[in-house]
Amino acid sequence: MPLIDTHAHLFDERFGNELPTVLERASAAGVERVICIGIDRESSLQTVEIAKKYPLVVAAVGIQPNHAAEAKPGDWDEIVRLAESEPRVVAIGETGLDRYWDRSPFDLQEDYFARHMELSRRLNKPFVIHCREAEADVVKALRMQQKQGQLRAVMHSFTGDIATAQECLEMGLYISFAGMVTYPKAQDLREVAKIVPLDRLLVETDCPYLAPQPVRGKRNEPASVVHTAAQLAEVKGVSIAELEEHTTRNAKALFGV
Repeated sequence: MPLIDTHAHLFDERFGNELPTVLERASAAGVERVICIGIDRESSLQTVEIAKKYPLVVAAVGIQPNHAAEAKPGDWDEIVRLAESEPRVVAIGETGLDRYWDRSPFDLQEDYFARHMELSRRLNKPFVIHCREAEADVVKALRMQQKQGQLRAVMHSFTGDIATAQECLEMGLYISFAGMVTYPKAQDLREVAKIVPLDRLLVETDCPYLAPQPVRGKRNEPASVVHTAAQLAEVKGVSIAELEEHTTRNAKALFGV
């Protein structure tokens, strides 16, 4: 069963001119789709162009919380335009909240998070949540948004605890794991993965960051999602084929790809 890398930053300069080769390796590794995620106006425009050029890729557009303070007048309007008009855009984000990096005032992050969620609801496209050391804040914002109806979203590169995971699952969210779940010292994260039902589980690289253990220290790329999938299969006590089947079905259900 093919895999879907649900979170990649293929516009990153670390890929340079190698993107065709990188995507060929992804296909050879059994990756059938890569969701390329924007983090600001410029990268969102780039994700759309990449998705237009390479059939393997689809796009998500948004302004990530750490980039909210950099956003210029008109940047959000451009995100809305791309989300409304570009058929290769399948999701909104990444968005969310971050208390680890002090790059954007928190009230501004909250404002942009609400904008993304409202755009997601209006266009009936899922949203992609970044959360770093802000779990309680994210859950609170999601609970508020849930009052307007069912949420379609994924907690990307999940690093929270079991209680946070359970709250997200109660709200109908998907939970995605990246390469960190493969690290020797990440036993707590593997314990979280154990409680996530197979029908709510997604897998990602977050490349070029967070390369999984077998290729740790190298530039991460979509082909490496196979290592994270293998680790999750072991944690869940299922075959790799079964893990791939579930995560691919989930990604197709959430993103409509």
